[in-house]
Amino acid sequence: MCNLYSLRTGPAELHRAFGLAHDRTGNLPLLPAIFPDQMAPVVWNGAEGRELAMMRWGIPGPKAFGEHPVTNVRNAASPHWRPWLGPAHRCLVPVTAFSEYADTKPRKTPVWFALNEDRPLFAFAGIWRPWTGVRGTKRENPDRVAEKHRLFSFLTTEANGIVGPVHPKAMPVLLTEPEEWAAWLEAPTPDALKLQRPLPDSAMREVARGERADGPETDAKPEP
Repeated sequence: MCNLYSLRTGPAELHRAFGLAHDRTGNLPLLPAIFPDQMAPVVWNGAEGRELAMMRWGIPGPKAFGEHPVTNVRNAASPHWRPWLGPAHRCLVPVTAFSEYADTKPRKTPVWFALNEDRPLFAFAGIWRPWTGVRGTKRENPDRVAEKHRLFSFLTTEANGIVGPVHPKAMPVLLTEPEEWAAWLEAPTPDALKLQRPLPDSAMREVARGERADGPETDAKPEP
């Protein structure tokens, strides 16, 4: 289950790649380690076209399972997720690499995957929803005040032959072409869900191992 990814691409390239009408993120820095419950940039369909906005990673799951934030959505047929699979609530999560943990001892080892060693831009197939409640780290929200949020998660699928030896259960749905980005944002739901499939082995590779950040900040840790 992918709970760590990076974005080593600046605003100019994001604007060019995704054809943004607006960038609501401000002066977006490079993000070598993005963890669950943190804010991250997401591309969504705004009133005037595609927008880049900050959302928080993790949508509450079903009540039967305690409504814990879910970062990775596998079962798109679930009644809990179906309301958020229409075009109005689909989004693209920009990524340059993602990590799965190898089951090593005494500690699990982060293993990073990308399209190639140069970390070209791609996207996770995401969904988003509005939600009101208590979220954020203790540093961000020390008084645990309920607020309005935009939350996102992304779809997963069967692991391919590159990710499978490290994490056999699943891998994120990776969208690498502008045509796929457009289909995920705009196509009818049955057509969009055809993109929920593993990326071919030949289209990606393992690019790093051992660090919890894919970049210069190799000591990055999630906030408490």
